[in-house]
Amino acid sequence: MQEPRWLDGREMAAWLGFLEASNRLMRLVEHQLKVDSGLSHAQYEILVRLSGAPDGALRMTELAELMVTSKSGLTYQVAQLEKYGLVERRSCPTDDRGILAVVTDDGRRKLESAAPGHVALVRDCLIDLLTPEQRDTIAVALSSVNDTLRLRPRS
Repeated sequence: MQEPRWLDGREMAAWLGFLEASNRLMRLVEHQLKVDSGLSHAQYEILVRLSGAPDGALRMTELAELMVTSKSGLTYQVAQLEKYGLVERRSCPTDDRGILAVVTDDGRRKLESAAPGHVALVRDCLIDLLTPEQRDTIAVALSSVNDTLRLRPRS
């Protein structure tokens, strides 16, 4: 058995810093969205993804892939949004097996009302804390990580 490549001090600091910052930020985002709009972060992201898609619609499988979540987890969140009239599910016209998630007019209005508070929090807790150079470095680094991880098979 090969000896693991243990993290050195700088690598461990980077890893632990990423974990703590991302966990703190996600908790703040989840709380802000719930208090201000009654949405979970996942539900907000669904509305964002659908609103940005052509005709406000995406196949459920594509949406799950974009959100990096399971199909069952996405199905639950979409069902919650359907209860509130923010999203509808429809049959895919080009594939009988496919299901589309479609943002409704109420869903677009909900997103428009939730977005200002969400963006203010993201700015306050991340974007405005960094220099433009730091933002660029993070964007490039995380893009590289995401590009690599997208190619890995799921387990």
